[in-house]
Amino acid sequence: MTDKSNAEIAYLPPAVPPTNHGHTVAAWTAMIGIMLGALVAAIGVVVAQAVIFWVGMGVVLLACLAGLVLRNMGYGQAKPGVTPQRQSSGHRH
Repeated sequence: MTDKSNAEIAYLPPAVPPTNHGHTVAAWTAMIGIMLGALVAAIGVVVAQAVIFWVGMGVVLLACLAGLVLRNMGYGQAKPGVTPQRQSSGHRH
């Protein structure tokens, strides 16, 4: 039997509510667009074409804006004042 009189008291914070860590339509849209834009910009740098680089940067900017719009439409993580949209799984109950 163990002696509990010398046990250390642990003061733990309350459990963090579960989150989806960005696994949302808004996050996926933004990140895929940013990666594609960065790829186009990198190709522009490699071939020394400033126009291609700036097109890639434009794609990155549009992807960021698309992510913000989707988040505000409710397709991102929940935030105050925005009702989250349910993603349909294709099944009707």
